[in-house]
Amino acid sequence: MSDIKERSPNQLMAFGIFGGLIGIYLTLLLPLIGDIIGGPIADIIITIAPAFGALGGICAVMWGADAVRRVAKYGLGTGVPSIGQIAMGMGIIAATFGLAIVKTYIIAGPIVALVTASVIGFIIGWFAQNVIKMKIPVMIRCMTEIAAAGAIVIIGFSSAVAGNFEFNNIMLHVYDNGVMLAVFWVGAMAILHPFNACLGPDEKQKRLLYLAGSTGAITMAVIGIAAIMTLGTSGIITFLIGVVLWFIFYKKFWDEVYLDASSVVGTGLIPKTEA
Repeated sequence: MSDIKERSPNQLMAFGIFGGLIGIYLTLLLPLIGDIIGGPIADIIITIAPAFGALGGICAVMWGADAVRRVAKYGLGTGVPSIGQIAMGMGIIAATFGLAIVKTYIIAGPIVALVTASVIGFIIGWFAQNVIKMKIPVMIRCMTEIAAAGAIVIIGFSSAVAGNFEFNNIMLHVYDNGVMLAVFWVGAMAILHPFNACLGPDEKQKRLLYLAGSTGAITMAVIGIAAIMTLGTSGIITFLIGVVLWFIFYKKFWDEVYLDASSVVGTGLIPKTEA
């Protein structure tokens, strides 16, 4: 794993938290702004607002993927899928609890969910480190980050389908119709796949982050398809933005793959017998 020009864990945590929360809150605030402005512009603002939730989810995916990278580099290659699933498991519990407990004060929901997820992640990380004795120095911090990222992913992509993060709205448009299954599984794959695909002696953070952006964008596109059923035109916009971002991030990832492989030369076929 190269340490050259890497983004620090604190930088990516800030990106995931602030980028994720800003995107989530815009799903609620932009329609309010649109109502104040009025006219055709208001219709445009209201229509594009849900897509920002998915954009916030992509920020959290990239943060979570890097947290998976930092903890899994200690030899947990076969455990990477499990980390992705536990991230979303902690995230869905925290997101549901956080949004439900402050239904009257909807604006506080994502913050409460983020704090709840962090506490759950910290406890699980502490038990893994001190009870199971996994002896991974970054276990507690990374599990805390992974849980928090999972909560933002759940709320962000759910907001893109429901239109905002109001609890009853998400229950109706995401849980009751089974869309949460897609949010959970595709979101988990988005977080776990980047390191699972890039791990190895030549693994680099830059390439992994581009792939994380790509998997996050694929998730946005999938969520956009679901949102077409619940929000109509807003879902189409979410889907199209997801497809465009997927193309951009995957092209960046592919360029990094070619760059990193440029020094590899052909060595011929493996000899059938030893010399």
